Amino acid sequence: MNTTPPSETIEISDGVYAYVQPDGSWFLNNTGFVVGRKGVISVDTCATERRTRSYLESIAAVTHLPVRTLVNTHHHADHTYGNFLLPGATVVGHEQTRAEVMAFGRQVNRGVWNDVEWGEFEPAPPFLTYTTGITLWADELRCDVRHVGVPAHTTNDSLIHLPERSVLFAGDLLFPGGTPFVLMGSLSGAIEVLEKVVRPLGARTIVSGHGPVGGAEVIDDMLDYLRFVEGLARRAREAGLTPLEAAREACLGRFADLLDAERIVGNLHRAYAELDGAAPGARIDTAAAYRDMVAYNGGRPLTSHA
Repeated sequence: MNTTPPSETIEISDGVYAYVQPDGSWFLNNTGFVVGRKGVISVDTCATERRTRSYLESIAAVTHLPVRTLVNTHHHADHTYGNFLLPGATVVGHEQTRAEVMAFGRQVNRGVWNDVEWGEFEPAPPFLTYTTGITLWADELRCDVRHVGVPAHTTNDSLIHLPERSVLFAGDLLFPGGTPFVLMGSLSGAIEVLEKVVRPLGARTIVSGHGPVGGAEVIDDMLDYLRFVEGLARRAREAGLTPLEAAREACLGRFADLLDAERIVGNLHRAYAELDGAAPGARIDTAAAYRDMVAYNGGRPLTSHA
């Protein structure tokens, strides 16, 4: 039985909304939208058909105007799976986001998570792509869409910055209240992006890809966790421990209450690869990492309330 709280539409600035799906754990992502005089810009969609339809209903409750533009912050299914439900929108994303959405295809239950009702699906990758960025306009409001430059959460993370409103849609570069996840990106890259790209923007209001709306404090919290993983990986690898062994022996301390603690194992797989010389974002054995995450979870599938 799904006992998660209902989703919430929050107006964070005039005509700018965050759509927050508690509790922000696996596949419960945040989206958002900007309402102009002639149409709507949407930031991402949701993991399932049902949840994306609920998101679109929340937009319709605010405005009768159509979604004309859809920006994907990265390729993961919980941010792109519902793209097909916006057939009239121009779908915008990084070139690698398009490639990864096309390569991944339909989400299916593979035993890593409990069964999720994904619903209907049609591939709908971005068809307006960029390498470094693009600027969208909601009337006179500037929306800067920028690739972050290096692998972080994934190889293709972008952020959407509204400089006049000091609002940032950060995608999964940030996970307030949840365990960050860099298995498909880079530990060192995520630290670099937060320090050199995200923090200098000085945004007062940050909509993360998961978790509550916050401010600059969420950047510091994530950096603290990533540096914890960095130090743990170095010590554990020197001691000859595998990522799973290192995770089992680790004292998570103040990070123990973060959602989806099993991600520590995937993060250590990525950290070990980089310590062994792998380039940020290089392909590694993610299937082995997910198997270890399930093992860390007592052999039980990981929990998703999507």
